[in-house]
Amino acid sequence: MPELKSLKKNLTQLKQNAYLSAKSKAKPSRIESVGNFFADGCRSLRFIFSEKENILFALLQLAVIGLGYYIWVEGLAVVPEEVWEKSDSSDSNDAAALIVLVWSFVCVGLVAYPLGLLTACMGASYMLRFCGRPSTIAECLKIVLPKSWTLWIFSWLDGWWTMERILERLPKKNDRTPLSVKLANEAVYQAWKISSMGFLPALLCGRRVVDAATDSLSLLRERFSAMAKLRIGYSVICWFFGIAAYVGFFAMIFVGPFGASDMETGHKVYNFYFLAGFPMLVVLTFIMLIFRPIYIISSCRIYAYYTRERQISINLPQTSSQGLSALVAFLVLAVITAVAFLYRDQLGITALLEG
Repeated sequence: MPELKSLKKNLTQLKQNAYLSAKSKAKPSRIESVGNFFADGCRSLRFIFSEKENILFALLQLAVIGLGYYIWVEGLAVVPEEVWEKSDSSDSNDAAALIVLVWSFVCVGLVAYPLGLLTACMGASYMLRFCGRPSTIAECLKIVLPKSWTLWIFSWLDGWWTMERILERLPKKNDRTPLSVKLANEAVYQAWKISSMGFLPALLCGRRVVDAATDSLSLLRERFSAMAKLRIGYSVICWFFGIAAYVGFFAMIFVGPFGASDMETGHKVYNFYFLAGFPMLVVLTFIMLIFRPIYIISSCRIYAYYTRERQISINLPQTSSQGLSALVAFLVLAVITAVAFLYRDQLGITALLEG
């Protein structure tokens, strides 16, 4: 198991160095990037449908995110409404805020383990074919499971950074964050997403964490145009579907079967996020089954041809006991989370939430 602090340090440095490397480069236009995404995506789609285990991986990823979101929302239901009403005042419950923060972080971690493995399996499928080997579910797992700890922590940190960015983008009351700060944060995040495109396939090719981070930065410098077009194209598509989900949610509230008055009764925060899950799930179905697989396979293709040109040896990992230890840790975390949720009264968590 890699040390958490060491891995986080390497990923944070990758994030910072990626921003420094990318900020001076001319970025392709959004229209050009979307066009390139679809043009390059045709090759990825042909591969996906020729190796149908990728469809299963995509379906399971969608199910994992949907289940994780539901669990997170159910956790919000146990927080008294008064806590949310006082959250912006001096009389706020700091203990409750900390519990909600920990709950959110743990939920991201629970989703990150299977999501990280399934995403890596999709990439492993392409790398197997690139190396002239047959791609099967078993073969993909043989490559992915030895990297379970790294993939879990990487997916956990990446998911948490992504959630922070999504929350920062949402409209807020009394938002005093300067626009320059928001733009800088967005630039750092997008640079991280571009640079990390090479991190996953490098891990799958047997590279150590430090080497994978180095390869990622080298790929960023030498293949910036291709990577930026892929990332910006995918980002624009996700933005489009995100706006569609936002509009769909309010259409569902004001003209659909749910009235706006329903949002003002009972547990308003829980009602909001629970109902928001329906349009979000519809949007995620398109993203997770079509566009995300294209994004993953295309990024692996860029790295694969980079290794061929640079004569970097590909040593696909073999099965090891590390995969079992990560699974045990995941199950322990899941059991602890379930016990904390089900026995929250006996453990005193409810009393802390009520202040």
